Amino acid sequence: MPLRSQSYRTARMIASQSPHGTDPQAVARGDAMLAEELGLLIDGATTYAIYMLDPHGRVTIWNRGAERIKGWAEAEIIGRDFAIFYPADDIAAGKPAADLARAHCDGRIEEESWRVRKDGSEFLAHVTITALHDDAGALRGFGKVIRDITHEKAAEAAIVRREHHLRSILNTVPDAMIVMNENGIVASFSAAAELVFGYAASEVIGQNVAMLMPQTEARDHDAHLRKYRHTGERHVIGNVRLERAMRKGGETFPIELAVGEASIAGERIFTGFIRDLTNRHATERRVQELQSELVHVSRVSAMGTMASTLAHEINQPLTAIANYLEATRAMIEDSDDPLLGDIAEALDLAAAQSLRAGTIVRRLRAFVDGGDTGFRDERLDLLIEEATSLGLLGAHEAGIAVVNTASRSPVMVRVDRIQIQQVLVNLIRNAIHAMAASRVRTLSIATAPEREGWIQITVADTGSGIDRDVRARLFEAFATTKEDGMGLGLSICRTIVEAHGGRIWAEGVTNGGTAFHFTVPLAAPQEGDTDD
Repeated sequence: MPLRSQSYRTARMIASQSPHGTDPQAVARGDAMLAEELGLLIDGATTYAIYMLDPHGRVTIWNRGAERIKGWAEAEIIGRDFAIFYPADDIAAGKPAADLARAHCDGRIEEESWRVRKDGSEFLAHVTITALHDDAGALRGFGKVIRDITHEKAAEAAIVRREHHLRSILNTVPDAMIVMNENGIVASFSAAAELVFGYAASEVIGQNVAMLMPQTEARDHDAHLRKYRHTGERHVIGNVRLERAMRKGGETFPIELAVGEASIAGERIFTGFIRDLTNRHATERRVQELQSELVHVSRVSAMGTMASTLAHEINQPLTAIANYLEATRAMIEDSDDPLLGDIAEALDLAAAQSLRAGTIVRRLRAFVDGGDTGFRDERLDLLIEEATSLGLLGAHEAGIAVVNTASRSPVMVRVDRIQIQQVLVNLIRNAIHAMAASRVRTLSIATAPEREGWIQITVADTGSGIDRDVRARLFEAFATTKEDGMGLGLSICRTIVEAHGGRIWAEGVTNGGTAFHFTVPLAAPQEGDTDD
């Protein structure tokens, strides 16, 4: 390959600086050949700007890489001061001369700093400046090697940003994430995993993931991995399974486990996502308990309402019977007929038993109307939340939109929680049933202050509405608008609300539907409560 004129120029400059030996001509020829080879080598390094400076900082050698990176041709730059390559701020601060002084003092300096191209653009450079001395130790100049690292640093910064972004995402994912190699050794343990399992990442990384499993699962884990590596038969990988895990203190808990597989640089890794189901299971159990309690209260309330109704209806005929018996006894009181005497005695006994039955009925009614209740101070928002979680089961699937504007502030009420929740559930289920055939299905739940010491709760629907005449007797026992209804639900609601000292009523809604309102008492202010 023919040597470029620039290479000849470089070769001549190198030869001119070579020391003379005892045979000037032979040495000159050897130096010229060496200089030519070095010139070819230097010009071939096109990704590096390689050039030399004299002791005063003027450019003496300029390779093809310097021309490509900085933009100046050799003829333009030879003999010029190298300070032209520095940004204006560095020139003003005296950095060019300071760099040469440091290189002269230390022999060599290496740094990353900004440099300027011919067109005025700046680039980030990796800079090496080496002081060059002759055999006598005199300074002959400086060698400089420049590499443009702008794109390299930008790529590194992008990688760092992506890593930080990924790390921030993984640290905010609510599910625990564990990365392990094909032997089950943990390589990464997320912040969520630390919270779930109670271990710090440093305690788990490098350990077998089986340490996070109960003994029975841990015993089989390594065997499953070996079987998968040899046969490809999956046990957990690629599936979502319900398993059990173990916290640091030895507590086992239910989890939902999903494991994915990937291959990076020929190495197989597994990533497990773990969701702690402890709270979900506790919530499900609580819902089941509430359902059982409400079913029980519903049955007891239905029986109480029926007993109250029967007591009211039976008490009157029993009183009438006793009166008729007393009157009949008085009519035959003065007769001398022995048979009539026996009849009078039987009438006395019958009247006594009638009065006794009336007493029993009155006591039953008094018990039902004022029976034992668990009145306590309760947070209204939590009470409504629990009731709606039960009452709204299936509402979403039925296409019902729920608008809950109930107060979120901790308003305290003095109620029997289960009974008031029964009222709410009954009203919500009635509203869902009323909207079964409606085009617009919106169920609204709201609270609002009523008179002093009381708060009003409203459940409204967008159903077909209820006639005014029907609304007037809705809360009577056995009154119903449903074809298959018993007519006890709203009667039970009224009994519960009135037992709390409140009232319940229904109103038509302007745009169709019905709103049911009822009131409950606020809890008495606690000592130390003050109004700001």
